[in-house]
Amino acid sequence: MSDNIKEEKLVIVGGGPAGLTAGIYGTRAGLNPVVLMGPEPGGQITTSPEIENFPGFPEGIRGFDLMQRVIEQLENLEGRMVYELVRRVNLDKRPYIIETDGGVYKTDTVIIATGASPRKLGLESEKRLSGRGVSYCATCDGAFFKGKDVAVVGGGDTALEEANYLTRFCSKVYIIHRRNKFRGTKILADRVIRNPKVEVIWDSELEDILGDEKVEGLIIRNNINKEKRELEGVSGVFIAIGHQPNSELFRDYLELDEQGYIVTDSRYMTSKEGVFAAGDVQDPFYRQVITSAGAGAAAAIEASKYIDNLN
Repeated sequence: MSDNIKEEKLVIVGGGPAGLTAGIYGTRAGLNPVVLMGPEPGGQITTSPEIENFPGFPEGIRGFDLMQRVIEQLENLEGRMVYELVRRVNLDKRPYIIETDGGVYKTDTVIIATGASPRKLGLESEKRLSGRGVSYCATCDGAFFKGKDVAVVGGGDTALEEANYLTRFCSKVYIIHRRNKFRGTKILADRVIRNPKVEVIWDSELEDILGDEKVEGLIIRNNINKEKRELEGVSGVFIAIGHQPNSELFRDYLELDEQGYIVTDSRYMTSKEGVFAAGDVQDPFYRQVITSAGAGAAAAIEASKYIDNLN
């Protein structure tokens, strides 16, 4: 264990909408919390090309820009944001131990807001060609495929947003969806269906990605008749099949559901006293920026009450 040990009233693990909002509320409550920003400051929403449903932005706003405003708001409150990665935790007993690549934090109260990560298909070719045509972020990588044909795998809001964004650069965008209708919101579904650059391949799954050094095509299997077809000339494939909660660090200490989400009560307390969770790491249902921010605010309020009772 590091010699650099800090004792804190409140440690917030995660720097996305839930964690940063918890930081704002905790700072305003006089708790002087430390927000451990983790590997993706601002959270996965920073990769979203446009957020159209966050109140107060009638023209929409890029995910990165929205989260920069939240970070600036916390900075203006002189909130503490530390750009460190959590390596391990010990939640057996208080004080709880949070060990990062920069030191060790001891605290009686924790808010876990580690979010979720893109779910993968599990194909060998997906892993081998990751970063060489296989991507999980159209905003990050879409411009590399200007004038080329690409495919998006998925049928929810993320897949529809990715497909719509990719039409800015790409000649053609295939959407490969295993069902016969989209799971995403109607306004997004209508938008991509009307786009002449988009072709939807229904009732189908991606079976293999072709290419040795880069993506050169796809093999798709129809779920109805089991027939396979090859999509030639596809240079990129964007996987958008949902997310999995970043809860692995806490598996030995907290109750998780069958999908790995941290289980909380109505006040965002986990199965361990003094440990709260908020946002995508505990929310299998909504997964929206605004609900994550709201959960972060609520968790901070409850953490503040908990700390008051400790004193």
